[in-house]
Formats: sequence, C-alpha cells, structure tokens
Amino acid sequence: MKKFLLFLGLALGCTALPAQTDPRIYDIIESVSAARIGNDITTLAGFGTRHTLSDTVSQTRGIGAARRWIRAEFEKISATCGGCLEVFYQKNLVKAGENQRIPEDVWVVNVVAVQRGQKHPGRYVMMSGDIDSRVSDANDATSDSPGANDNASGMAGVLEAARVLSKYRFDNSIAYVGLSGEEQGLFGGRGLAEYARDNAWELIGVINNDMIGNIRGVDGVVSNRDFRIFSEPVPPTETERERMARRFYGGEVDGISRQLARYIHRTTRTYMPGMNPMLIYRLDRFGRGGHHRPFNDLGFAGVRIMEAHENYTQQHQDIRVEEGIQYGDLLEFVDFGYAAKLTAVNAITLASLGWAPPAPSGVEIGGIVEPSARLRWEPVPGAKGYKVYWRDTTSPTWDHFRYVEGASEVTLDGIVIDNYFFGVAAVGEDGHESPVVFPSGIFRN
Repeated sequence: MKKFLLFLGLALGCTALPAQTDPRIYDIIESVSAARIGNDITTLAGFGTRHTLSDTVSQTRGIGAARRWIRAEFEKISATCGGCLEVFYQKNLVKAGENQRIPEDVWVVNVVAVQRGQKHPGRYVMMSGDIDSRVSDANDATSDSPGANDNASGMAGVLEAARVLSKYRFDNSIAYVGLSGEEQGLFGGRGLAEYARDNAWELIGVINNDMIGNIRGVDGVVSNRDFRIFSEPVPPTETERERMARRFYGGEVDGISRQLARYIHRTTRTYMPGMNPMLIYRLDRFGRGGHHRPFNDLGFAGVRIMEAHENYTQQHQDIRVEEGIQYGDLLEFVDFGYAAKLTAVNAITLASLGWAPPAPSGVEIGGIVEPSARLRWEPVPGAKGYKVYWRDTTSPTWDHFRYVEGASEVTLDGIVIDNYFFGVAAVGEDGHESPVVFPSGIFRN
C-alpha cells in the first residue's frame, strides 16, 4: 500500500511536505518552569519599587538594583551555555520636560542579551518585558510599587525563555530584552528601536509581553487558557503609493505586524492546542500603549502578548483596601502556571522563527480577469520550498496553502484572484516557516 501511494504521488506530480511538527518544540514547552518564573517574579517584586525615577544606587531597592539583578541572571544563563549570550546595557538620556512624567533628567537603561544566530547573525527575533513599575501617581518614585504582574511577569518570562532556548542553536539571532521607562512614555522601547535601526538590525519581529500573569478578570471571568495578541493593521511608515495600492488591491489587515500575530496564533494552535490565542485587530488596548509601539513607529513588525481578562484594581494602583477590595499589583494575584504557559507560547515562537529561513522578497501577484491566481517571488537561499497561502477576505487566518519546491512561482488553477487574499512563506528543511509575505507588486504576464 505504501509503495502504491508513493507511486500515485509521483504520478500526480505531488511534492512531499517537510515535517509539519518539530519534536524539539514539545521539549521546549515541557522545559518552561512555573517555579522558576514564580521565583523571578517574587525577586522583582521584592525590590520594593522599580519606578523609572527610583533609586539607582541601592543594592536592594529601586530600578538600579532590579536591572543589575536582571543582567546578572542573563550572565548566569550565558555561563551555563558557554558564553552563548552577549549581555549589555543599552541606555538613553531622557531630558526633563519631555512629557509630564519626566520631571528630571533620567537615564533610561535597557538590559539586552543576544543569542547570536549561526547562519544569519544580523537577523533578529526579539522577546521583551518591562522592568519598571508604578502606582496611582505616575511620578511617585518612592512608594512601594511591586509591579508583580505589571510587569514582573513579562520580565520573568523573558528570563525563563532565555534559560530554555540557550540550550539550542538557531539560524537567526534571538534578543531577550528588559525595557525600562515604559510607564513614563515608552522611552526604553524608543531607545532600543532606534538602536536597532542605527545598527542595521534586520528585525523579524518583536514580541512584547506586558502582563502575562493574571487569570481573574475584573468582569468575573477566570481563565488560564485565553490570551490576547494585539497587532496593528499596517505600518505607520507606509508610503502614499503603498496606501493607494492597498485601496485598490487589498491588504488593509495584512501588514507585517499582523502577519507576526498570525504566526504566533498558528504556532500556538499547532503545539499548544489547549491554549486559546485571541487575535485582537488593534495596536493595543483602547487608547493605551505598550512597548511594541516604538518599534512599530519605525516600521518594524511588533505585537503585544498579554492576559485576556484584566483586573484594573491591580494595575497602576496604590496598595490599599477600600470597601473590602484589595488594590495594588501584589504577588498574591499572579498565577505562575499561567505565566509559564504564555512564556512557552513566546519560546516556541522564538524557536520556530529562529530556525526558519528568511521570508521571501519581491512577492508579486497576477491573474486579473483570469480564471487562476498566479504568484511569483525571489528565491530564498536555504529554503527547501514555499507555502503559497490563501484565505477568504473575511478570514482572520491563513486557511489554505499549496506547497511548492524547485520553483519561485505558482499558478493556483481555479482560484480567482478577486475572491481571496494571498501570501507566500519560505519553508526550511525541518519544516519551520518564515512569516507570510503579502504581495507588494502586480504583474500581467
């Protein structure tokens, strides 16, 4: 029977797909430790306050002590993997008066650890969390502000992902980042985004984790499976020509950040089917911001991962009890197991992108007033093949594909260009894919 099926496949000209799952990804999921994450959240909350303007000299309190501890943890991880992490501070001076939350000059210091890629060291995928915390008054730099969920949970997730993934080697570089100055105006993200631009980082995508530890919503919903992926529709850096092309050819929800969000969604569905990733089609929560936005501002792909059911009594609050309600971002409200699940979501996405070939460039589409859609693209060095995706124009996810090897163009017979959206991803030998690339050009021959 197997010989017959093989013969039939060859007769029909079928091309065998690379493996669609990688056993190493399941090992990564199993390696993420809720206990280690809980210990890290506890340590970070124990610095009392991590406000951007808090003490930088004390060894036990304030943002200075917190960032030195984070750097030391990255260096410990690097020591266990033979120096596989390049650990450094990246900092920018923010001048007094830049906004109402900067009453004095302050150095905004980020902690960065880079795991250099073996084939493409200049290509990066980044996971970030925030170091700083705050209470009700955004300029209160002295009151206790444990920031257990916002955002010790995200920062602990970054450290744990580095511990787990440092045991592997990847084709692309992975950057594990602690960002400062988020609560004062996204200054850490702005500084690092500018650093990445100025140093010609080819950023595949930024996965910003901001509050990944709460499962009990203020609305009464309790869930340790739901989480949100926020992504903007198209980059703010698009040209007028690109905007006009979108109007006539589509792509209103197909920018690079949206493709990154879909990638995370698909990876989670494949390897962690018990989780419920929610694609949220907006830059961030209504009228609010996160540290992926400065990267988006410069044209980089970036998304925010966070809990689905927030509790506002625990965010940006002085620690107090009013009318029987405990206010404040306290350790007791963080679910370490849930934070571990979302850390695993990040880790498997970083690994999948770390092992993936570069995305295709020069993707073009044809088939206007024809019975079939046609796509072509530039060959990708190191790619085993390509997946040509399409979906209904109202579908949030890529639902159909055709696998292609040995060619950089394809005709989808009977698939009318007017009725679907299309994209192309490169596929490596081990089955890991690049993000999908939406066509940016039209051809008629």
